[in-house]
Amino acid sequence: MKVVCIIQARMGSIRLQGKVLMKICGKSVLEHDIDRLKRVNNIDEIVIATTTLEKDNIIVEEAKRLGITYFRGSEDDVLSRYYYAAKENNADIVVRVTSDCPLIDSEVTEKIIGYFINNRGNYDYVSNTIERTYPRGLDTEVFSFISLKRAFNEAIIQRDREHVTPYIWDNDKNFRLAQYKNIINYSNLRWTLDTEEDFKLINTIFKYLHCKKENNFNMYDILDLYRIHPELKDINIYIKQIIV
Repeated sequence: MKVVCIIQARMGSIRLQGKVLMKICGKSVLEHDIDRLKRVNNIDEIVIATTTLEKDNIIVEEAKRLGITYFRGSEDDVLSRYYYAAKENNADIVVRVTSDCPLIDSEVTEKIIGYFINNRGNYDYVSNTIERTYPRGLDTEVFSFISLKRAFNEAIIQRDREHVTPYIWDNDKNFRLAQYKNIINYSNLRWTLDTEEDFKLINTIFKYLHCKKENNFNMYDILDLYRIHPELKDINIYIKQIIV
């Protein structure tokens, strides 16, 4: 079974243009994503899925610089972009993450993938995103290529084509779903990058932890930092997530 992690990335963004190539501690957000995902032992290949738009040529150049496979597809039909990226790279299991999560925890992602693999006969889709107990920004979805293919062939409405997994998790009678939950609910914490406030918070976290931990810090290191600096949670506390 080949496990392929597909990172969707593009320069266009409603709130923060070019966010995936913004620099934190001398590296792009996308490079931080990849650095942290490379630590996930049960991922066989990482693929950046970007668009065919000229403005996303720079994403391709970043992928080449980092030695990462890339795929270019539709800007609006992200479901098709994912499907063809997975197909081209012979994925049996697809891991979906987004490029605006430079604090993604490799340990959490590895556990979710492992849970899916160990229960593959029972579930078509496992994530920590529907019933949230982890901070937003550690989002990991894992599903079979067969399920992705079915969604690609069956999804009709615009919302289901613009995003990758709503067709799967909206049809729990047709797909076997499971949610991976943390013991303590930290869903009130926001560690994703979508606004200037988010960038300020993430940049501050990296400045505290990156040099000390060499980008190998995890969720619990950040939680410890919050206990020392409780003011951090106020930086982006009023930012509302744009819901799919």
